[in-house]
Amino acid sequence: MAESVLERLQSTNPDAEIWWDSSPLIFDWWVKKNVDAAAAGRKKELEAQLKRLFVWDDMGKSVFRGCTTNPPLSLTAIKTDPAMWEKWVDETIKANPGIQLKDLWWMTYKEIVKRGAEKLLPLFEASGGRYGWVSGQLDPRLFTEKEVMYGQADELSALSKNVMIKVPASQQGVDVVRYLTSKAISTNTTTCFTLPQIMAVARAAQEGLADAAKNKVNTSGWRAVITHMLGRLTERPIIPEQAAFYGVNWTEADRKWFGIGVFRRAYRMLKEGAYPSKMLMCSVRTGPLVNGKMRYWDVQEIAGGDIVYTLPPSALDPMFELGDSLDFRDTAIDEEIPESTLEKIYQMPFTMQAYEPYGMSYDQFNTHPSTIFTVAEFSKAVQGVEDFCKGRMEKAGMKVG
Repeated sequence: MAESVLERLQSTNPDAEIWWDSSPLIFDWWVKKNVDAAAAGRKKELEAQLKRLFVWDDMGKSVFRGCTTNPPLSLTAIKTDPAMWEKWVDETIKANPGIQLKDLWWMTYKEIVKRGAEKLLPLFEASGGRYGWVSGQLDPRLFTEKEVMYGQADELSALSKNVMIKVPASQQGVDVVRYLTSKAISTNTTTCFTLPQIMAVARAAQEGLADAAKNKVNTSGWRAVITHMLGRLTERPIIPEQAAFYGVNWTEADRKWFGIGVFRRAYRMLKEGAYPSKMLMCSVRTGPLVNGKMRYWDVQEIAGGDIVYTLPPSALDPMFELGDSLDFRDTAIDEEIPESTLEKIYQMPFTMQAYEPYGMSYDQFNTHPSTIFTVAEFSKAVQGVEDFCKGRMEKAGMKVG
């Protein structure tokens, strides 16, 4: 049976991992949607390829090796099966008289994470804890509240042994990574865009492991990934604005190479410095169009590394559409970006700060344009979950506000 595009990508490095970037609860719905929409002659092969991604009755055979979630993706899980979640929230309200909205939404979010973790637990157990992790994110609205993040992390990690905590790459988040690592709690750093953030988090995890060793904490089951949100870095309007101001001929190819360059450089630095964290690529987009042919450089040009790719339905759909037209080089991640793009990167403050390991100080992490944009988007999704819960509270006759 023909290999899928993801299986070919996986073959570029045996230690590479491809994760599902959404709640596992919507996976079967996504498979059905794609198979139903496929041409008649393509349905059978596509269904077989998609069902190999998560093999629910034999998880060790799955192509996917983990899962990431965030507030928008959790909101999608609710919208995909609203009747089930209405019932769960209604029962939770009845079981907790006088519950406050802030507590109800958090309980609902934890339930989504918990159910996702349960679905991947067989993979976690089959791989001895190497695979099958599910990332649960801390409340993005509180990305500067260190003590609150400590408490939320404890709650999320208690849900299941395969829950990994998504910590923001804020100034305070760096300390949270160090603290959680010292307790052998696995982390996935999110809202992370620049090399300074990546390196700060990598050092924090390294220091946390040293603290754990001093305190004789068992870290044998610990692991950490650092997410580079490529598209959320390269799509910021400040880049063309600065390009116009400084007279830089910034092209679509330059935009792509810029994000890829940050990721490649981070990967090399973590590898050369023997840091314990693994790089994770997310927020990928199709493009550019080369000689009339659509490419997927965000994925193709980092192939071959011992890294994680986490891919949501919006990224997977075009991958399967492009299919065999995508080629993967197992040397791509070790190659250099074009010298012409590198020269342009150093001509603009925004791009240079992202590309240089000491291009930003810690106190600039929270006000970076990509951070502000992404935190706002994630916070809006949290509000969506809250609104869903609020509606059920009002239907139950409770006064909210």
